[in-house]
Amino acid sequence: MNSELSQRTQLTGLGRALRDLHKRLIDVETQYFGAVGSPLEHLHLVVNHPHFAWIQKLSSLMTEMDERLDDAKDISVAEAFAFRTALEELIGPNEKGDMEFRARYNVLLHDSPDVVMAHGAVRQILVGILPAK
Repeated sequence: MNSELSQRTQLTGLGRALRDLHKRLIDVETQYFGAVGSPLEHLHLVVNHPHFAWIQKLSSLMTEMDERLDDAKDISVAEAFAFRTALEELIGPNEKGDMEFRARYNVLLHDSPDVVMAHGAVRQILVGILPAK
């Protein structure tokens, strides 16, 4: 498998795993928040309410990665590793990470087996995204 295909394949798999993790984070935060009404009201809350604002850092990174995958230009090993680094700054274990995000994330990681499973799936993909030699 050539390097480009490998990087694109890894990031595509990572994107799927991140969407699952993102959904599970929103599900747990919604339980903490309480009744939200219709799906449209729920979407409005997730996008605009301060209770969910911390998740937007992950949403933004996912969007950036999806936009990069939509571009036909080759994905370098360094670019793929940059996404790994950015994610590890949010969800760990990067010690230089976003501690505000991490504090909220760790609460959900502690409280929800579903978040733990989704986190594990993301971590499994991340460890395979290696730095350029």
